[in-house]
Amino acid sequence: MVERDLRRRGIRDERVLDAMGRVPRHRFVPPELIGEAYSDYPLPIGEGQTISQPYIVALMTEALKLSPDIKVLEIGTGSGYQTAILAECGARVWTIERSPRLAERARSLFAELGHGNIESIVGDGTLGLPDRAPFDRILATGSLPEVPERLLGQLVDGGVFVGPIGSLYGQELVRIEYHAQRSRREGLGPCRFVPLIGASGWDDRSSRDRGLNGRKRRR
Repeated sequence: MVERDLRRRGIRDERVLDAMGRVPRHRFVPPELIGEAYSDYPLPIGEGQTISQPYIVALMTEALKLSPDIKVLEIGTGSGYQTAILAECGARVWTIERSPRLAERARSLFAELGHGNIESIVGDGTLGLPDRAPFDRILATGSLPEVPERLLGQLVDGGVFVGPIGSLYGQELVRIEYHAQRSRREGLGPCRFVPLIGASGWDDRSSRDRGLNGRKRRR
């Protein structure tokens, strides 16, 4: 997977490639889908959520430009796979998940895999985690209609936000380097993520009514 779907497609950060090679993706997928665990597409994990396509996980992680002991807030734990990749890269991770069931399953996996540098919280991730701010990096693993200012305000000056921004039907993966006076925004390409439900995200009813299938598109 690392050679075929990541390195050959332009992922260059060796820390990210090493982490993707060490974290057992098959532990984060439903048992009936283990045979597809290392294929380069998203897989359903229940509750309308997916485990992300490996290439997208690598691209987002690389865009964060992590270094050891950096402080990262992840919005949307989901399966916990992206969280584990961040932790394997040496980050200290606070991850927020709306679903108690998904959060508990991810916590169990983190413990089994020895990731002691992850704190898992159940709640509305679109509000961030102001009592633990500021963060060096913030990663949104679901789509947002726009970047909530309250999230950017929880970054250190020079901190980085990465996430999909746009409509329910399609977004652009963006990287924002935050500065109090003027931030810098960079587009990383088109994508389609499941919506982040919350006060600064999408309304739960509108996302259900539009029949989203919870899958990310390949770039």
